[in-house]
Amino acid sequence: MESYGGTSVMDASAFKENSPMASRLEKALQNPDSTKARILNAARRLFGANGYSDTTTRMIAAEVGIDVSTLHYHWGEKQDLYEGVLAAINDEILLKFREVERRCTGVDLGRRLEIAIDIMCDFLFTHPEVANLILFGYFRKADRDVVLDVNVAQYISSIAIAMGLADRPDRVSVHAKARILAVWNAVLNFISGETFFRPMMDIDRPRYREVVKATLKFILVPAFTAEES
Repeated sequence: MESYGGTSVMDASAFKENSPMASRLEKALQNPDSTKARILNAARRLFGANGYSDTTTRMIAAEVGIDVSTLHYHWGEKQDLYEGVLAAINDEILLKFREVERRCTGVDLGRRLEIAIDIMCDFLFTHPEVANLILFGYFRKADRDVVLDVNVAQYISSIAIAMGLADRPDRVSVHAKARILAVWNAVLNFISGETFFRPMMDIDRPRYREVVKATLKFILVPAFTAEES
């Protein structure tokens, strides 16, 4: 478990230390062309598209082009593989928070928000399955029996610290949390809803990405900075 600004976030390194799947995840991350990594990447796409309950190991094996027995040899049970997917994703998100914090140093609140929107939108547009998995975690209660879940509350505290809205997770105000949730949920919904929203706007994907960023900044920057003016 790694601490970020005092906030504990389960990342891939913590998963490697504490899980019986430790060496498997480590090997997959170290060798992206390996069968373990190919299975991990296919599982990430399918869990992101279908959720945990509606994805089977047979579906993942077929995506990779291997027998299901080979999948179980490399990763064990479906839950083990799902935990590996989420641990790797959490590690990636943690790195993005660090990037936000690094780039936000010494700039005003409006610019900090613009930086955070740019970084998180770029990451999630590149990896839309991440947004889907987080939203599945919100709404698919049947998946709560899975041991490892995306911890949105920890993410919100980490974003607040990265943006300079708090110096410790226990000092993030209710209003700051609500405002960050507004940003977070707006970004997630624009990403996950792209196939629904983009045809309405009749634009290609690069243009959609630009419009989403500009719209979020147009709405959210004045809302966040109003109290400073």
